[in-house]
Amino acid sequence: MNLTELGFLALIFVVVVSSVLGLSALMRPNAARRRLMGLEANGPEQPLLKGRWLHWVADLTRPISKLAMPEEGFEKSPIKLRFAHAGIRNAAAASAFFGIKTLLTLGLPLIGMALITLSGSPLKGNNMLLAMLALAALGYYGPNLVLSRLVTVRQREIFESFPDALDLMTVCVEAGLGTEAAMMRVAEDMQLKSPALADELRIVNLELRAGADRERALRNLAIRTGVEEVDSFVTMISQAERFGTSIAASLRVHSEMLRTRRRQRAEEAAAKIALKLLFPLIFCIFPSLMVVLMGPAMIQIYRVLLPTMGGK
Repeated sequence: MNLTELGFLALIFVVVVSSVLGLSALMRPNAARRRLMGLEANGPEQPLLKGRWLHWVADLTRPISKLAMPEEGFEKSPIKLRFAHAGIRNAAAASAFFGIKTLLTLGLPLIGMALITLSGSPLKGNNMLLAMLALAALGYYGPNLVLSRLVTVRQREIFESFPDALDLMTVCVEAGLGTEAAMMRVAEDMQLKSPALADELRIVNLELRAGADRERALRNLAIRTGVEEVDSFVTMISQAERFGTSIAASLRVHSEMLRTRRRQRAEEAAAKIALKLLFPLIFCIFPSLMVVLMGPAMIQIYRVLLPTMGGK
C-alpha cells in the first residue's frame, strides 16, 4: 500500500468520524435549556440538546462552515425558523449544521473516489464524474432531509397531542385557574405524552415571567412550532380576550374542532392505504403468487406435454 492509498484511508477516517460526531451532537440536548428548565419549581428537567458536543463540532467545523452559511440575514432566514420547528435552539447549531453540510459535500466525493480507486472499479471519465456529483449532492442535501424529518416528526407529535392539551386546559380554566397557571399545569401533565408540547408551554410560561405580554408570548409559540392548529389556538385566545368571551367555552369548541380535524386526517391516511398498496401488490406480491400457482403447472407441461407434442 503506497502513500496515496494511506492518505485516502486517513481522509476517509477523519470525514466519517467528524460526520458521526456532528450528527449525534445535533440530537443532544442543550445544557443552557436544562438550567433554564431548572428555574421551574415543579417541572422536571428536560433532556433537551446538551451543548457540549455541539459546541465542539461547531468549533471544529467553523472554518469550513462559512462556505455554506449565509453571510448576512441568517437570523431571519427560513433555515433558522426550521431549527426552531425542530426544537433545536442551541446557538452553535447553525455553525455545526453548515459545517457538517460542507464536510459531507466535500468528503463524500473524496471517499467515493478512494473506494472506487482501491476497489479497481471500471468507472472512468464521465461515469466517475457523475458518481462524484451524485455523492456531492447527497452530502449537500442530506442534512436538509434529516432536518426536515425532525421538523415533521415534532410537528406531528404536537398536532396529535394538542387537542388533549386543550381539554386539560379547559378543565383547569373551569376549575378557576388563570390561563398562565392552566398552561403550566398542562405542561406538567403532558410531559410523558408529548415532551415537545410540554417544553413549548414551559417556554411560554418563562416568557410571561420575563415580562412579555400574553399575546406576544402565544404568538411566539405559534412561530416556534409552525403548526397551523397552534396558530389558530393563539388567534382564538387573542380574540376571546379582546371581545370578552368565555375562554373556557372557546377552548371547548376549539378542542372539539381540532379533534375532528385529527380524526379526518386519520381517515384520509387510511383511505390512501389502498393506493399505496397497489404498486407493492403489482410488482412484488402478484409475481410471487403467480410463480407459486403457475410454477408446478408449467413444470408439468414441460415434462409431459412438450415431449408428447414433439413425438417422443
